[in-house]
Order: sequence, then C-alpha cells, then structure tokens
Amino acid sequence: MGPTIGTHSGSFHCDEALGTFLLKQTAAYADATITRTRDPAVLETLDVVIDVGGTYEPEKHRFDHHQRGFAEVFGHGFNTKLSSAGLVYKHFGREIVAAAMQRPQDNPDVEAVYLAVYKNFMEAIDGIDNGVNQWDGDAPPKYVNNTHLSARVGRLNPDWNADSSDEVLMRQFLLAVELTGSEFTEAVQYYSRSWLPARTHVKEALEQRQQVHPSGSIMKLNTFCPWKEHLYELEVEMGIQGAVLYCLYEDDREKKWRIQAVGAAPGSFESRKALPTPWRGLRDEELSAATGIPGGVFVHASGFIGGCATLEGAVAMAAKALEMD
Repeated sequence: MGPTIGTHSGSFHCDEALGTFLLKQTAAYADATITRTRDPAVLETLDVVIDVGGTYEPEKHRFDHHQRGFAEVFGHGFNTKLSSAGLVYKHFGREIVAAAMQRPQDNPDVEAVYLAVYKNFMEAIDGIDNGVNQWDGDAPPKYVNNTHLSARVGRLNPDWNADSSDEVLMRQFLLAVELTGSEFTEAVQYYSRSWLPARTHVKEALEQRQQVHPSGSIMKLNTFCPWKEHLYELEVEMGIQGAVLYCLYEDDREKKWRIQAVGAAPGSFESRKALPTPWRGLRDEELSAATGIPGGVFVHASGFIGGCATLEGAVAMAAKALEMD
C-alpha cells in the first residue's frame, strides 16, 4: 500500500479539495490514494488527514480547523484563520512552490512567490471557508478575492435532488481537486514568471531613483511592467514609505514617455501629488507652452498621468511638477 490522504465524506468545499491537490504535489504524497470518510477508526490508519478529525497536529500530519479553540494563522503579517488548505500550504507550500520554480526552498525568490500566492490566492479560500467577512465598514478589505473559486467548487456538489451517492461525490470531488489545482498552478506560474520579474524591475528603479532626480521622488522604469503593487510593498521594505511621487515609463506602442502620479494608497484614485492644475487637460503645443518644456503630449484632466515625447522632457515635467502646488 502506498501513502494515503484522508478527508471527510459527504459534500465538499474548496479548502479540502485544494488541500488534497497540494498534498499530491509533495514528494511524500505524490502517489497517494484518497479516502473520504468520517469514520475515526479509518482516519486513524491514514498517513495524512485534512479538514476532518478534530485535531491540528502537524507532527502527525493532522490538519483540521473545525475544533473549538483553533486559531492558527499563516503568520508573516497575515491574520486570517486558516482552513485546511491554508494549513497544508503553511507546512508544505515552500516545497511545492520551490519545485514549481525549480529552485531551492531557501531561495529568496521562492519565499517571495510563496508569500505572494498566499496573499493573492490562498488567503481568500481561508477567509471564505472560515466565514471571515472580507469587508469591515470602510476599512480596506481583510483579504483579496480574485477568483471566487470557493463558489465554483461549491457548484460541483450534486444538486439537492440529484444522485448523491458516494461514487458520484467522489467523482465530483476529484473534479474539484482538478479545478482548484489548475488555478493554484496558474497562480504560481503568474507570480513566478510575471509578478516576480516585475518586482525586480521596480526594486531597481527605486534603488536608482536619485539618479533620475536628486529628490528621490521620481523613479524611472527601464522596462514597463506592472509596478504599483510592488512600489507600495517595496517602499515599506526599504523604509521609504511615500517617497516616490511620480513614475516614468515608456509606452511600448507609441514610444513616448508617461509621467504617472503615484496613488495615495493601493487602489486609490487620489494621487500623492497630482500633476499641476494649470497643465491639466492640455495637449501638444498648448501643453508645451504651459510647461515651457518641448514635446508635451498630454496631461489628463485629473492630473494623474501625463506624457511627453522624450525621456528628457518627461523628467523635466516631473521635476517641475515637484516644485508646483
């Protein structure tokens, strides 16, 4: 007999489906068979048990979260109570991410992706399964829900008036394992292949920002990439929160430069320092005349973004904007 994974019988949820997939990505449980039961005597014989059994004992590979007094969280600044998927990810996630990235578990890039996948994919599954409200008044959301995966897994359960035999439930559960696994895999691929390289570019831009302007308030991306999320996180890591007011990057299509004001907070429409009011809504020659800088392209009516034909002009516009109210 090979290794065995146990979870509960009956209707299923996103967390144990994903937890099962995650376990099967590990060296220990890659070839494991799945048993769905609530029989304590049977569960006792299995190698790893998730979402059932009433105990959290990682040293025994028991990962339930329903018992009274359970309050385990992921750590690293995250405070959402873990589901069975979160527990498995907490204990096996680095191994899984490292294998997907083909790098050692102690590689800093593995750690960065491990945390990013929890924040942007896993935490919502934990929050939803544990009934944690995403929103609390006007405060920022407690977690990010990008996929609504939990709801889609729920719809894989048989209808109330359909066949709900053990055979049907196992078939549907395996579909849920496949669905959650495919989306987890896509998340790891995105954060390792796209998100992580972008983070590197933004970090370089922050480190070199005083070469763009002595104030350090203007950063220039050498390659355009998604930069906003990284900027806020890296500012905190580097101890320079709020330092950057403008980001410069080249528009790949038009080959002109953009000057974008940094938002006051992630997702905010308010800028830390919008481009000056006298420039807003102007284009081309009118803009160049107003700024005294040749090559002006436009400034948006709200002042959150503008453009110039050359890098030199964009730097000059941003530098002048720093001095204006």
